Amino acid sequence: MVKYDFDSVIDRRGTGAIKCDCLQEWFGCTDLTPLWIADMDFAVCPDITDALRQRLDHPVLGYCSAPDSYWESITGWLRRRHALDVKREELTFVAGVVAGIAFAVNYFSREGDKILIQPPVYHPFRQVIEGNKRQVLANPLLRDEATGHYSMNIDELERLMEEERPRMMILCNPHNPIGLQWDTETLRRVASAARRAGCIVVSDEIHGDLMLYGRPHIPFASVSDDAAAVSVSLGAPSKTFNIPGMCSSWMFVRNPQLREPFFGWLEANHFCEPPLGAIVATDAAYHHGEEWLSQLIPYIEGNIAAVEEFFARELPQVHPVRPEASFLVWLDCRALGYTQQELIDRLLHKARVALNDGTMFGQQGEGFMRLNVAMPRAALLKALSALPAALKQ
Repeated sequence: MVKYDFDSVIDRRGTGAIKCDCLQEWFGCTDLTPLWIADMDFAVCPDITDALRQRLDHPVLGYCSAPDSYWESITGWLRRRHALDVKREELTFVAGVVAGIAFAVNYFSREGDKILIQPPVYHPFRQVIEGNKRQVLANPLLRDEATGHYSMNIDELERLMEEERPRMMILCNPHNPIGLQWDTETLRRVASAARRAGCIVVSDEIHGDLMLYGRPHIPFASVSDDAAAVSVSLGAPSKTFNIPGMCSSWMFVRNPQLREPFFGWLEANHFCEPPLGAIVATDAAYHHGEEWLSQLIPYIEGNIAAVEEFFARELPQVHPVRPEASFLVWLDCRALGYTQQELIDRLLHKARVALNDGTMFGQQGEGFMRLNVAMPRAALLKALSALPAALKQ
């Protein structure tokens, strides 16, 4: 068995990587350790880069069509990893999950329609809604302050569905930035309420392959007939295998009454034709990357444990929320007593680290920051070591 290396530090500067080459644009300075945008600092699975190199050995890069093996790689992966049986005709390509959400917003809703989201949540949801002149309908998550545990305010969601009649809900499953995998009963109640209200549920499941601590991913479309009837599901190999630059995502719609006209619209507008790099990388990832992923997940779990131990020892006022999926850790910094701007300023100008501002995910993120732990452990701990001097009162 190949032993994959997640400890080597890779210099990404000068590669066009947003994470390190756009620090000036996002944070106003460049000499920061980037712990923010959700990609990993690990080398890509060698099977993926080998497949890309082999294809580039051919001297012609002409128009291409996705072979059957491309589609089989996706359906096989969903069946093996998530017990989700997807037929080829229920699947299409989109250039990114956010692009897929935007396509659904534009096809299924009209200007002024209400679209429900659950803040604090991935900020492009709000941007896509407001940028397309729809209305945000917020159903904030509940937080148990005694335990730090988050849950869905499902009673309020059912009320909003009945009274406000949103045209669409954008579900984050698993949830970003909290890292929650919603349980089956909660998802069934969402589906039932949505179907009664005539609401389409667009489920962003891009973090579903990165489940932690042996917990299974629960695809929204799989939980009930109601869910299958109202769902548009999105996923990708990009987070799983650290290939977001390949822009390869997939969309799955079971209900033919939703799927056939929607997929027809995507095809008519040439939104669903995978480019060469996406085809090769996806095929290689899903067919050959499983062992790489099986070694990555415990490494991420080890990084999360290291983060928890660090804060418990050095900064007990900061409380990490342990994620159930992915490599993002939601940090509760409220006990430090700083305003949000003071917190950001100290992290940037004293600790010299770049994290995601919690308020970008909604006002419920006040006092929080999002930390990306997907990097070599020694580099992560070195970056964290600057926090106590910067944040202690």
